[in-house]
Amino acid sequence: MSALNIALVGNPNCGKTALFNRLTGSRQKVANYAGVTVERKEGLFRTPGGRNVRVLDLPGAYSLDATSPDEAITRAACHGELPGEPVPDLLVCVADATNLRLHLRFVLEVRRLGKPMLLALNQMDQAKRRGITIDVAALQARLGIPVIETIAVRREGANALLAHLDDAVPAPPEPGDDHGDLHAQVQALLAETVSMPERTSRLDERLDRWLLHPVWGLVILAAVLFLMFQAVFSWAGPLQDALAGWISTLGGIVGDLMPDGALRSLVQDGLFAGLGTVMEFLPQILLLFAFILALEESGYLPRAAFLLDKPMRAAGLTGRSFIPLLSSFACAIPGIMATRSIQDPRDRLATIMVAPLMTCSARLPVYALLIGAFIPDQTVWGVFNLQGLVLFGLYAGGIVSAMAAAWVIKHVRRTEGEHVLLLELPSYRLPNPMDLAIGLWERASIFMRRVTGIILSLTVLLWFLASYPAPPEGTTLPAIDYSLAGRIGHWLEPIFAPIGFNWQICIALIPGLAAREVAVAALATVYALSASNDSEAITQLSPLIAADWSLATALSLLVWYVYAPQCLSTIAVIKRETNSWKQAGYATVYLFALAYLASLITYQLTMWLTS
Repeated sequence: MSALNIALVGNPNCGKTALFNRLTGSRQKVANYAGVTVERKEGLFRTPGGRNVRVLDLPGAYSLDATSPDEAITRAACHGELPGEPVPDLLVCVADATNLRLHLRFVLEVRRLGKPMLLALNQMDQAKRRGITIDVAALQARLGIPVIETIAVRREGANALLAHLDDAVPAPPEPGDDHGDLHAQVQALLAETVSMPERTSRLDERLDRWLLHPVWGLVILAAVLFLMFQAVFSWAGPLQDALAGWISTLGGIVGDLMPDGALRSLVQDGLFAGLGTVMEFLPQILLLFAFILALEESGYLPRAAFLLDKPMRAAGLTGRSFIPLLSSFACAIPGIMATRSIQDPRDRLATIMVAPLMTCSARLPVYALLIGAFIPDQTVWGVFNLQGLVLFGLYAGGIVSAMAAAWVIKHVRRTEGEHVLLLELPSYRLPNPMDLAIGLWERASIFMRRVTGIILSLTVLLWFLASYPAPPEGTTLPAIDYSLAGRIGHWLEPIFAPIGFNWQICIALIPGLAAREVAVAALATVYALSASNDSEAITQLSPLIAADWSLATALSLLVWYVYAPQCLSTIAVIKRETNSWKQAGYATVYLFALAYLASLITYQLTMWLTS
């Protein structure tokens, strides 16, 4: 039996990616399409009949009349015009059975291509629960293509599709009315094949009555975000402590097995002090991703975007900017890429320019290190963790600053007219544990690749700079003072002295430009090499900086990381998405200027208050 190439297409929120996960499990590969920053997901699986299938999960699209890079990729793939991609043998068009009024329009568009295709009616269990009756046989006859029922969130929910893939590829649909009104055709299909109850979802209506309320909806949204930030610090603590202990023990065992010398210094002071410190924050990062994925899977995010449209419009953005900005809490790079769904050029540019101000997960290691060292771990008002409150304040500071920057951009780049927000509000659903697990696994893999790739390289480079040349005989200062890194740090210190940064911090800022997480690894490496007791420095970085820095310096560095674009990848993505080095340059200059000014005010004010 010959191998088969299929492509999954459909509207956003149709369950296409859930079906992709059900079919492929962990046998999937995530990359980018050549020349663009659109995510490409490919997977492999074998049908019960033994046929090997290669499946491509195309970006969600509302129409093949492309208005965004995502839709352009989907259109090109469906036409077989995507460079480097084989022409799909079969298009599997996925539609939400609970929302056929919207999704059938796209099905008809795909049908007009005249390619072999089938329709997968997903979430059929939800449709039946709501009293929606679909005459599958009649719908299949009217469309002239196979129609398969699927429930992507259930273990056996794709069996009918798998069985169909074992059969011969269906013939292309017969030409129909290719120039008629699609909306009229959808209405005719619904009238003939779908029976809708008077009230399709009382639960959705009850929830929306509260969650979309102009006052209570905002209160609930604030509570959800507050819970998320509290949980990142409080719930991840035991896992973080266990991971830190394991890394410390492993570092000690490996160090004891090695003779004294440069190699042992590299392993203990470079690898375990640097990479180990960054890896300790993996539980916090995964917990943040878990919240964002759960909110997305539940159908709440589009409602939050609708709810925030009016206040965000006052700041020069629209509710459509909410999802890219929320994605930027995980990482600014996919957040900036997600702005492709914003059609207005000014709104898109404003969102891109303020996305780096959202507190991404790469900042968490720096925040967690400094908050743990300088903020007491105590309960305030009998409920809230003080460290969690400070973390929430840092996130809030980034949000307020982003809104202020967007307001300035709005008045600098004025455009005529208003842009109406149109969003699909999907039905509420419980997040599927398997989809959450796969999403977390993907993000953990990306984080570990960063740790073992760029962070490893920079940590080893910094160890070399911090270790050589060796100090002269009879010196009394730590060896790092005489190294290349020490000399660079001392040279930069006068520039950053007004904001309270010592030469060790200056050293950490340089490799931290490649990735924010590297700053923690760099500090651990620097202080491990500066301390008299290496193993103690590796496992107790927080007490070391708490003893060496003032509160003003710690707060200044926290504020610096709220604003500074300590991520060259983000600047590169801004250039790619705007196709302009000038815009990337503007973003870099204004963010560094904001960082220095805010840190200067924070440091000088704290010094004045504590003197």
